[in-house]
Amino acid sequence: MGQLDLTNEQLLTTTRAVRKRLDFDRPVDDDLIRECVRVAMQSPSGSNAMTMQFVVVTDAEKRAAVGEVYRQCYEMYKGMDGVYAGSIKKETAEEQAQQDRVATSADYLGEHMGKAPALILACSSAGRVDGVPGMMAASMMANVLPAMWSFMLAARSHGLGTAWTTVHMMMEQQVAEILDIPFDEVQQACLSPLAYTIGTDFKPAMRPDPESIIHWNGW
Repeated sequence: MGQLDLTNEQLLTTTRAVRKRLDFDRPVDDDLIRECVRVAMQSPSGSNAMTMQFVVVTDAEKRAAVGEVYRQCYEMYKGMDGVYAGSIKKETAEEQAQQDRVATSADYLGEHMGKAPALILACSSAGRVDGVPGMMAASMMANVLPAMWSFMLAARSHGLGTAWTTVHMMMEQQVAEILDIPFDEVQQACLSPLAYTIGTDFKPAMRPDPESIIHWNGW
């Protein structure tokens, strides 16, 4: 598949978390993944230090193993009242309906993560952020988080779906062991499935007015 015919704004506003509409049966070519990483490498990187790293998991056994860890973590996540998407209550019926759709979609991925033809782990080789000062943690993560979002935008432009999740980090070391990631040196930041989407017609999500999150000239 070539690139989708999307304007910049359409790309930015329709790169959704895709879970139920991932095509688990269609393989994703390695060269296409490389192309998404190439785009991701153009994201901002503090001090021009390329500390973002991508672990691409296509091996079926390793995908299944990571998927099982994710499933176990997701079960723990579902017990976190007020954090788990399904436990969050919204003010209006329309907002609650959207929240319920998010929860059932996330539940689906909780059971099927390992079936995606590729799993993408965004990592930082700048070291771990456990207990480091806020400025250092923010700087270290600032090199990998924009790169992962750029990867996701690139994936969307090629008809691929992704879903940003950190749930697996409740058992981050187990995932590191499966994938031979040096846990003491490399900080995992995000896990995403990668697959072609079933249809490409995604739309912007319902969001509040921008003024609801803007603080002019101070909090």
